[in-house]
Amino acid sequence: MQRRVFASSFVFVTLVAVSVAGGCKSEKKQATHLEFKQGSAVLAEKRADGVHLKTGIAEFVLTANGNLLTQASTGKSLDEAGNEPGVAVKSGRVVVADFVRDLEHAQIHEAFGKLGAVGKHVEVKGHSASTGLDETLTVEVYDDFSSLALLSTSYKNSGGKEIALKDVTLQRHKLNAALADSGVKPHEMWAFFGASLKWGKDDVLQIPAKFSQENPFGAPVETEGDLGRVGGGVPVVAFWTRDVGMAIGHLETLPLAISIPTETTADGRVESGVRIPADVTLKPGEAFSTPRTFVMVYHGDYYEPLKMWSEAVEREGLSKPKNNEENYAVSWCGWGYESNVTPKQMTDTIPKLKELGIHWATLDDRWFNNYGDWQPRTDTFGGDAIQKMVKDFHTQGIKVQIWWLPLAVEDGHNKYGDHKFVLSDVVKEHPDWLVLDEEGKPARMTRNLATLCPAVPEVQEYYKHVTERFIRDWDFDGHKLDNIYATPRCYNPKHHHKSPLDSVYAMGEVYKTIFETTRALKADSVTQSCPCGTPPSLAWLRYMDQAVTADPVGSVQVRRRIKMYKALLGPNAAIYGDHVELTRIAKANTGDEQDVGDDFASTLGTGGVLGTKFTWPDQGPKFKNVNLYPSKEEHWKKWIGLYNAKMLSKGDFLDLYVYGYDLPEGYAIEKNGAMYYAFYAPEPPGKGGGTEGKWSGEVELRGLANKTYHVTDYVNGKDYGTVTGPTAKLAVTFTGSLLLEAN
Repeated sequence: MQRRVFASSFVFVTLVAVSVAGGCKSEKKQATHLEFKQGSAVLAEKRADGVHLKTGIAEFVLTANGNLLTQASTGKSLDEAGNEPGVAVKSGRVVVADFVRDLEHAQIHEAFGKLGAVGKHVEVKGHSASTGLDETLTVEVYDDFSSLALLSTSYKNSGGKEIALKDVTLQRHKLNAALADSGVKPHEMWAFFGASLKWGKDDVLQIPAKFSQENPFGAPVETEGDLGRVGGGVPVVAFWTRDVGMAIGHLETLPLAISIPTETTADGRVESGVRIPADVTLKPGEAFSTPRTFVMVYHGDYYEPLKMWSEAVEREGLSKPKNNEENYAVSWCGWGYESNVTPKQMTDTIPKLKELGIHWATLDDRWFNNYGDWQPRTDTFGGDAIQKMVKDFHTQGIKVQIWWLPLAVEDGHNKYGDHKFVLSDVVKEHPDWLVLDEEGKPARMTRNLATLCPAVPEVQEYYKHVTERFIRDWDFDGHKLDNIYATPRCYNPKHHHKSPLDSVYAMGEVYKTIFETTRALKADSVTQSCPCGTPPSLAWLRYMDQAVTADPVGSVQVRRRIKMYKALLGPNAAIYGDHVELTRIAKANTGDEQDVGDDFASTLGTGGVLGTKFTWPDQGPKFKNVNLYPSKEEHWKKWIGLYNAKMLSKGDFLDLYVYGYDLPEGYAIEKNGAMYYAFYAPEPPGKGGGTEGKWSGEVELRGLANKTYHVTDYVNGKDYGTVTGPTAKLAVTFTGSLLLEAN
């Protein structure tokens, strides 16, 4: 009997045949070239140093110690060959170090699967004498994803006694930036980490000399304060220099609870790998299979691997949602009034919204009596106040979203802010719906709330009814789903789960129900999903209309996250830049946070959708930071007018600049035959508002056609004359940002 833990028993690895820098030398005398039927352009060879797989843009070498080494067709690589195994199997606390792999008899066949009709499939057998484990290692490379190699393994207990498997680590790599650029130190590269770790933590950064980060995915991650937990993430970690990049992760369509630990070593290298928990005891004859992991080699920053990953999981069945026109509309949020907002404060803002050309509004956090029941607060929204408020907005031509947090319920324990949790009616009536931890207690999610189990069909039906109440009965036009991260493991015996991870994997089903129910009721609805301060989760990534830069800490995070989401969701996806006031924050992530930003350029120039949370009319000193005083109003009018005139969020985002290496920081969008560029000056230390950095020098306009263009600064009306494509340079001086149109 074979015990399979993951949904797919196939492993897809993209390997390319090349001599990889640092350890894979070509030995043609001993090479055996394998002929295949016409179709795949992937070349496969068995050589003395391993099995080589080669495409037109990448090369991969599978070695006897399980390393899957990578190199771009340019000859550039970050992957340093060494003696450490590329696959590590741990039994208890001991790494099984005696696997012998029979590369000489590696089986190479045509690949078949959802990633393409043509490719190469490599299968290598191995054995550990000390444990009796038989290993089958599989690598696949598809022509349609020729920079990507998939790797998976399975282990069968062929011995006569039980074997405890703790975890398996695949795609172990030692990265050395000096292989690509001899003038830098081995650790001097940039990286993207798709893990959801902490509100506000940078997910794009330069690797320092001393660095260690676990990068867990799928399940909740404990964090400090009353936020309690984050977690989820996109299972991709990417590294790049100016000339070459490498990324690893997994390619399954479920939010698997794996990790990609990354650290610098004593010799200055960067080590990373995909660690897959097993935590099983294999009886004789039983087997354990890993999910499909990948390695990718590319040129550019984190955009390319995220785009490739997104296209691959779409082939596997996770289709991107299609945008509607309303997804691109500027939106105002009532959070400027904070948690005790009243219907009057909301509706009093209507005249100013109409004057500014804003026709979307959001009723934010704490309009409700408790998490779980989602009924109005009697002290602020008593009676039919919510329905009346929605009607007032609709009468004035303004659509409204409602804030809420699916799966969260109050069970009478803990509090968030000044709200002490009660026992919600849904928990009173259906205590068996709760996610329970290993001790039989309610498992906690974000904000230290109890959790309804999304794997329970009745729970999914409950959220369908909640959605219908909001959209059909109360007449809201969409949702702001906020503080959404991951679902805890469920050990509730009444749910009869096959695995405690069933609750983690089923999270997306609830979000899919909300999304599809809403669209069925209102085709032009907007469902917005916000994993506050972190990357999104694979669980719900495809079940929304509008992604959010998610409580960015300053302008730079706005720009980085818009680029991230354009890669994940498509070049013209609607990405909400969140409240512009968040582009400059004093005392971030404290009880006295001050949001005072006004940098619309970081959202407009990168193709995002503008947002704001101003208060109006003047509400007194409590809201002074966000009040729309006359001195601020002209600035708001100007930028919202520019956004509505250009609508760059509907254009095609082009990946033409490498983050961290092209200075000043640059972005490009093509729309209706015109090219739009945005450049941002490096900000002074300690500054994050996007308006104080200075730049004097050249900027490069890339991606132009072979013709003449007229270039203008469309924000300030400055004429830069004409340039000729495909690449042009301009001498410029600017403070903060420079937004150009080439037409």
